[in-house]
Amino acid sequence: MASISKVSILDYFNIVFEGENGKIESNCKACGTRIQAKRSVTSNFVTHLKRKHQAMYDEFVKRKDMKREAYSSGSLHSFTANGGNTRYTHPISSGGGGGVGGIGTLEGGVGGGAGGGVTKFDRHDPRQVLISEAIAKMIVRDLQPTSMVENQGFRELLQLLEPRYTPEPQHYLQSQLLPAYAYQAQLASRQALASAHALSLSLDLWRGLSGATSGYLGVTCHFLTSDWQMRSALLACLPLTGGSSVNRVLADFDEVCHSHGVSGRAFRVVADPLLATTTLQPCCLPGFSIHGIGQEEEDEEEGDNGNDLEEGSSNGHSEGREEADWEESWEQGLGVCRVDCFSRSLDQCIREGLHSCPQLSSTLAKAACFYNYITSAVPPEKLSQVFDGPGVVMGGPGSTAPVIRDWAAQLKVLRRLLDSVEFLEEVSGRGELALGGPERALLRELTDTLEPFTEAWDMVRGDRQENRLTDRHVSISLALPCVLGLRKHLSETSAPHCPSLLVGLSQAVERQLAPILEDPLYITATTLDPQFKLTWSSNPDWHRQVLLEELTKHSPASSPLDPITDLHSQAQSPPASAPSPVSSLSRPCKLFSFIKQRPTTQAKSLEQELAVYLREEPTDEEALHYWRRKAIDFPLLAQVAKRAFTIPASGTVVESIFAAAGRCLRLERGRVLPKNLETLIYLKANYRLLWT
Repeated sequence: MASISKVSILDYFNIVFEGENGKIESNCKACGTRIQAKRSVTSNFVTHLKRKHQAMYDEFVKRKDMKREAYSSGSLHSFTANGGNTRYTHPISSGGGGGVGGIGTLEGGVGGGAGGGVTKFDRHDPRQVLISEAIAKMIVRDLQPTSMVENQGFRELLQLLEPRYTPEPQHYLQSQLLPAYAYQAQLASRQALASAHALSLSLDLWRGLSGATSGYLGVTCHFLTSDWQMRSALLACLPLTGGSSVNRVLADFDEVCHSHGVSGRAFRVVADPLLATTTLQPCCLPGFSIHGIGQEEEDEEEGDNGNDLEEGSSNGHSEGREEADWEESWEQGLGVCRVDCFSRSLDQCIREGLHSCPQLSSTLAKAACFYNYITSAVPPEKLSQVFDGPGVVMGGPGSTAPVIRDWAAQLKVLRRLLDSVEFLEEVSGRGELALGGPERALLRELTDTLEPFTEAWDMVRGDRQENRLTDRHVSISLALPCVLGLRKHLSETSAPHCPSLLVGLSQAVERQLAPILEDPLYITATTLDPQFKLTWSSNPDWHRQVLLEELTKHSPASSPLDPITDLHSQAQSPPASAPSPVSSLSRPCKLFSFIKQRPTTQAKSLEQELAVYLREEPTDEEALHYWRRKAIDFPLLAQVAKRAFTIPASGTVVESIFAAAGRCLRLERGRVLPKNLETLIYLKANYRLLWT
């Protein structure tokens, strides 16, 4: 076999120092970055090429593959030349040293005798590292236990796909690889937060587990970068013990904030007292139990089709006292900087409204039976004419769509069902499952009454359910217009078939959402959104005064920092940017004495900035894009906008991950989740931070 030049990762680096024990320091030939490593452990060099110079990395991998193919072809030629069977491209290795050869090494080619075997990857080989990383990503995305890598079927699949790959043992992934990724995510998040100009926090609790761990605490940070890009990162996922009290949770929260350098910097903390004692199940239409492919019959075990809360205690009175204690401690620990999550409050309004109209359940159950029947009896090509569309999931045989789990998705299916009920009855045959006139009128009234709630839900939640790894951020500037719109809709709607639903929704909106209309924080956020400004206000003068008072409180031009921006210590102001260099032409001199001096520009006051801002016509431009462009014109308003827009109106990514883990528990009938579940949740929530 012809000689092949050695392929080394060091070909892409200049060695500038070589010390004892093989330690070397090299500069990247492309960018000059100094990297320290050992000659025997070159993963740092490989990682640098992969992350910073993709073309060079691809070239390196290609050279490696060409080298292995050359070895493989040479081994095969030697084997067939000595009378071997050409059907076997990978000769069987024997236990002895003089047979058909053993396992070769990466740099040394095939070992053993004349034939040679499959050349296994070294642990630090780029291809080996890439496959191990892909396996870790799969475990993280699907919240799978690391023990799956020990399964015989999984190892046989790996052997078929890449015989040169050496499967990593479970303990390596669990004790080294996943913790290493978690450490990288921590470094990346801390580095990003160190330069964040504004940030808010979300606190999520997941309860309902049994054993030593009764749940998890998630702390998510929403922050704005220097170029007005909104980002979110899960700072920590901590296990809760059975005796975790509110003081213990707040102490853990403080420790997470301190370790990540955000203590005292958070503008607001989104934390719902209700979730501190109970776990909220997805709100569904009562009785409307529709099933897609692969869905287990777990709804019947959850009670009332998921409309109930998991019990926080066995006694209603003790549960009420516990909630009151948590809410009081919540307020004392987090202070006035705590706000409720708008999407959860909206969901709670729907829940209360549906519970106030029990007569809906039987009609919705019949509609669900009709839906389940037609999805099994009608050909898919005909069903697609009705149910294919944005936000609508089609169940039935052959469907690969995700299961419909919340009231908004169910309502969209119900609306499509009502819009095409005659067509569906015709193609499926009329029978006892057909919906009568009064039933159709009741369901139509239900969909019309809840339609604006669905629009608000979609605006806030978006496609979060379909992609839990999305970095989509919706600020609270949408909350106040949504409440005004819902109020107006309910006041103008009549519901002769289900009046109790209308009353229940109206009472829930007044109790859960109406306080937003008087809150200076929401008034500020909505007015600083260029698509709204004060167009929503029925009393612009009064709202302008409220806005000025709030802006003065949070403007950096005002005197000492208000304690509202301080959780437990003095707030840290972001680092000041370096002043721009002054041109030499601006200095007075005799040569340019004929040029008139520019008048000194006086800084605009907060009132002047606000007046100019409000005189501009509202625009559909995205808020953060607008303020990135206008920050130089309205510097004082921009500083407040930075803070207000960090507060999310929807739940966090980790909230959706908690829900997914809970479904795994129910589907697997109490299956023990991975031992290192908190690490998997942390990496899944920060997936985009590591693997984009």
